[in-house]
Amino acid sequence: MTTTDRNRRRLIAGLGALGAGALGAPAAAFAQGQAQPFPGKVIRIIPFGTSGGPIDITARVYAEKLQQRWPQSSIIIEAKPGAAGMIAANWVARAPADGNTMLMTLSLTHINHAILQPKLQYDPVKDFEPLSQLATGGPMMVARANDPYSNVREFVAHAKQRPRMTYGTWGNGSTAHLFCELLKRQTGTNLEHVAYKAEAPAHADMFGGVLDFAWANPATARGHVQGGKMKVLGITGSKRVSVMPDVPTFTEQGFKGFDLDSWIGCYLPAGTPKPIVDEWVTALREATQTQEVRQRLITSGFEPLGNTPAEFMASYRADFPRVAELIRAAGVTLE
Repeated sequence: MTTTDRNRRRLIAGLGALGAGALGAPAAAFAQGQAQPFPGKVIRIIPFGTSGGPIDITARVYAEKLQQRWPQSSIIIEAKPGAAGMIAANWVARAPADGNTMLMTLSLTHINHAILQPKLQYDPVKDFEPLSQLATGGPMMVARANDPYSNVREFVAHAKQRPRMTYGTWGNGSTAHLFCELLKRQTGTNLEHVAYKAEAPAHADMFGGVLDFAWANPATARGHVQGGKMKVLGITGSKRVSVMPDVPTFTEQGFKGFDLDSWIGCYLPAGTPKPIVDEWVTALREATQTQEVRQRLITSGFEPLGNTPAEFMASYRADFPRVAELIRAAGVTLE
């Protein structure tokens, strides 16, 4: 049995045992008086990825609304890129449980890595307090604007005539990586993965001819499409996105198993007192309901959500076995 299989079984079993009463159960008791009061002088939002990336941009939109709510605090965005989000997640997991450090991340850090990484330094359930899934969406498969294919089916026909094609994503085990490995298995094409720390360098290499194609979040893809440099071949997830309604899903193009939605989620360190968790949940929900934030999420290619911690964990439990099955079907291991 591989490490991936052991991780998958252990974590699925753990999720099955996790009842509603376990929501908010801390990994370590919160020590009163050992941390800043909330809200503190500085509130840090740690986004997935690099400064200027899609989640960093989303975090800045929320920070504007949170600053209005907590004017006595300085709200800063502090990116900690690298290791496909694991550095950021581990940093927040080890932060004081006082509500002054919040992680805004993708499902990659809490599902994919939990299954694939044999030495993950944080527990995706026990080390965090879930707050809300802000929005859902899915990565897009993209190519240069002048490439001789305009959808996934045409790409596959082209790839079958080539001995090898290379592609870039924002990390090993990312949803984009899994989906492309699944495509590789389903079509018999030779697609070679190259992992980057972020989207931008992968796209630069694609435009420069180092890579044959790549993957992108909708916001990034939209900008390059409008600039005439990129075309979108298809989008993963259960439905098209409002900002690029002409881009068909993989499912619509006849490919099965690509309908899993990705999400943006927010977490505090485990052990954060419930009143502080509740204040964050309310703040995020109210921010997500504003026209400015909703429009920015939609423009970025996401569908606004803003659910509760209980709904977040219910979604997490439902997604976990689906990602595990995708990993199995794609044949991805990091061993």
